[in-house]
Amino acid sequence: MERFYGSWQFLLLYLASGFGGVVASFALTEAPSVGASTAIFGLLGAYGIFAYMNQKVFGERARRSLKSVVQIAAINLLIGMTPGIDNWGHVGGLVAGVIVAWFGGPQFDIAGDVFSLETRNLRTDDQLLWAVLITLLVFGGIAGYLIFLN
Repeated sequence: MERFYGSWQFLLLYLASGFGGVVASFALTEAPSVGASTAIFGLLGAYGIFAYMNQKVFGERARRSLKSVVQIAAINLLIGMTPGIDNWGHVGGLVAGVIVAWFGGPQFDIAGDVFSLETRNLRTDDQLLWAVLITLLVFGGIAGYLIFLN
């Protein structure tokens, strides 16, 4: 994912996913949220959206990747139903990653002629920044609401 996003964009995706997962955990369960699994689920969700949105460029490989992402997410969410695992954090991270990727993740197109084909990202860094900001505001709003509700 870092190769397609770029280093600092990948970091923003990772942090926004982690934040979304922690907020969902805080909002929906009393269990402690520990570790980086919320952010990892966000990366998984973002990869699924990346594969879905770039099927035109990557073809069958993207379709297989998307199928694998859905299977991996489903299996891990089922495993997450085991006592002691904070599945709500996983779901929150997944949703945050999906939001960031849907609105700001790389969307490639093929440009050039037969002798010099290249892929180009149709999305700008500003679009990613807005997607991250919106994700942080949504999950931050949920956290703020819950804090002031108590």
